[in-house]
Formats: sequence, structure tokens, C-alpha cells
Amino acid sequence: MTLFRAIISTLLCLTPALAQAACSGASLLDRFTPEQRAELADAAAATPYGDGLFWTARKDGREITLAGTMHLYDDRHAALLDRIADPLRAADILLVEMTPQEEAEMQRAMADDPSLVFITEGPTLPDQLPEELWQELAAAARDRQVPGFVAAKSQPWFLSMTLSIPPCAVGELSGGLRGLDHMIMDTAEAADVDMASLEDWRTLPDYFRTMSMDDQIDMLRMALIAPELQSEAFVAMLDSYFAGRVAEIWEMSRLSADLLPPDTRDAALSGLDITEDLLLDARNVAWIPVILDAAETHDRVFVAAGAAHLPGETGVLALLEQEGWEITPLP
Repeated sequence: MTLFRAIISTLLCLTPALAQAACSGASLLDRFTPEQRAELADAAAATPYGDGLFWTARKDGREITLAGTMHLYDDRHAALLDRIADPLRAADILLVEMTPQEEAEMQRAMADDPSLVFITEGPTLPDQLPEELWQELAAAARDRQVPGFVAAKSQPWFLSMTLSIPPCAVGELSGGLRGLDHMIMDTAEAADVDMASLEDWRTLPDYFRTMSMDDQIDMLRMALIAPELQSEAFVAMLDSYFAGRVAEIWEMSRLSADLLPPDTRDAALSGLDITEDLLLDARNVAWIPVILDAAETHDRVFVAAGAAHLPGETGVLALLEQEGWEITPLP
């Protein structure tokens, strides 16, 4: 798999990015003061369904198993897959963010119409951005094996998502190693479990195209955090994810803005708000009818989606609870 295809297929089902085991070393949590750690713990504890990766929803004899996934590779995924293998193989249907068929369709469409992710007409990014900002972006892109001419022609939102993948994750990604969601799909295919998408693959690009250029540039600025901070942030995210502390990951992203330079902090917080509104909340709401429709025609539904979609007042679990489903941790 080429790096470009790997980035495309990973980014369009990515919320917020998590890296794989090659990103190791110091943790961002070590930079936090005791007061910041207490603030983080309080915010995570107050988040509905903020602790746990696997859940069961039941109503009127029907059952939905929900798994919070990570889209990039880590060898610890094997142990997680073992925990959910039985309900996955027993499911009548698996719902994922993007099926292999949709991924193939997306790649064909982007080959036919590069404007979906690239600037094909008008000024490119070096012409639209301040020179200093562009040089920083070009250097960050090179660190991720993305040539400068590719970065220059990228849509701002696409480049910002590309830069959200740390350099330490690029090797495994370009080598074709994939995350828990793909491991779940492989297991379902081997067990002849039907599979469907929670949304059309065009949903995310369409969301990004509604963003103003200022918002897209804020996202670009957020991607330019210092390399050591980015590496430490991913180490902390990995540790939290595999401990099941999903809400902690999101709250840690907000708290880490305090570590950024003042001229970057506001852009980072703005970018997080955009991510939450467009990439999480709006999609969660749109997924609920799809999940409920599947539950109407199947007794046992399995839903696998990025872990950030599950917790919170507008998370998938709370939205299902509002529909009368009883939510419990998967035994």
C-alpha cells in the first residue's frame, strides 16, 4: 500500500488521530501539574460513559454491542479483539465507519476527481498562506514523507489531518498495518457476518468543505505543535486508550492547549471545537437512525467506530440511552 493511499483511507475514518506502538517514550501527562491532573480527572469523571471501550445496549430483546476502536496499528489490539470476538462472530450485522467496499469506491473516486482532496484550480497553499506558516507546514509534511509539491496542492483540511499523524506512525501506516476497526472487519468477513457502513464515505469530505478557510487554517496551525509535544501527546493517548479511559483523551487534548505558545493556543482550541462539532457530534446524531434501523431488522448488531464517538452527552451511547436502550459495559 502506498503512503498516499494509506493516509487517504485512514484519515477519512479518523477521529481524532491516535498513533501506534512505534510512538513511545515520555508521556504528555508528565508535563501536567497536580492541579492540571486533578482537573483532567474531574472532567473525565463527569463525562457520561467516559470509561470503557466495549459496551452492550439492550431493548425489547434486541442487542447492540459497541466497540470503540483505534484506526491505526498497535500490537496490543490483538488482546482487545479477543475480548470481543464472541459477540462479533455471533452478530447478524456489523456496522463500521467505512466498509472495504466503500474504501475501494472512495479511492476510485479520488483517482477520478483529485479535487476531492487537492487544489486543482486557483492559488495553492504557498500562495494563500503567510510564508513563515507555509515553510513550517512544508517541513512538517516532509517529516511525514509527504513531498512539498503534494502538500502545496492539498486542501487545507486534508493537509491538517495528514499532519495529525505523527512521524513515528508513518512507517507502519505505509506498510499496510491497520487498526482495530480493520481487524474487526477481517474477523467478521471470516465469520460470514454481513457488513454495512454507518455513513457514506463522502460524508467527511462534505463536512470539511462546509468549513471556512479561516477555520481550515486554524486546523493547520493546530497541527504545528512541537514534535516532542506531539510525540508525548500520542504516548499519553495510547496509554489512556488501552486503559479504556476514553474521555480522558479528549479532555487531555483541551488541557494540553495550555502548553502551546500563546499565538497557537486559540487556534488549537478553535480546531478542537471544529473537530467536536463536525467530526464527532454531527456524525453521532446521523448514525443513530442507521443503528436503530439495523436493530429493527437484526437481533444482534455489532457497531465498531472510533472510540471518541462513544462517550459524552452527544456520544453514541448517551444518544442510544435517550432512545430507551439500556447501556451496560460488555462483560
